[in-house]
Amino acid sequence: MSVNFLSVLFFGLILGMKHATEPDHVIAVSTIASRTKTLKKSSLTGVYWGIGHTATLLLIGMIVIGLKTAIPEKVSLTLELFVGIMLVILGILSLRDGRHKLARNDETEYTNIKSLIIGFIHGLAGSATMVLLTMTTVESYFQAFLYICIFGVGTIVGMFCFTTILGLPFILGSKVKKYVPFICSLAGAISILYGTFYIYEIGFKDGLFI
Repeated sequence: MSVNFLSVLFFGLILGMKHATEPDHVIAVSTIASRTKTLKKSSLTGVYWGIGHTATLLLIGMIVIGLKTAIPEKVSLTLELFVGIMLVILGILSLRDGRHKLARNDETEYTNIKSLIIGFIHGLAGSATMVLLTMTTVESYFQAFLYICIFGVGTIVGMFCFTTILGLPFILGSKVKKYVPFICSLAGAISILYGTFYIYEIGFKDGLFI
């Protein structure tokens, strides 16, 4: 493995960490992580998101690269639209939990599965960009596989760090718990607003509805 390709992999790792902190990713995961009661559960929210995100990128990316084709723009925009719809739905659910003063989705198994699904959807939406980036960066199918894997590791690390920081207030003790409904409601409201804006951007500015 050449020194040049190792530098490409390192760049992919850093890019993956940066990619994890994009607004739509952070907002979506926040609606779940803000409802957890322990630092471990909050951190795992980010890990499972990263696993789902990486699995989709790897599956779709390798298929498309193997076929030496590209994902049509309309398909790519439609997948992006799903992200906006998902953000609105997550926001509504978070608002509901905040209003009823319940962290209902703090059950570990359910939370992890939900994070995995969110990562899966984000991976679908980002697959077109990932394929284009990979094809312009690497020279072989094997290198493409390694690059996407390393990029995925970067997203897992990046989201793990974010959700760990987000979960820190919950280790302070029972005094913080009374703020959970407010945090849930705030995360929900932000998710709905950003999701609506995201749908508008994809639908009208990028031309999916036109």
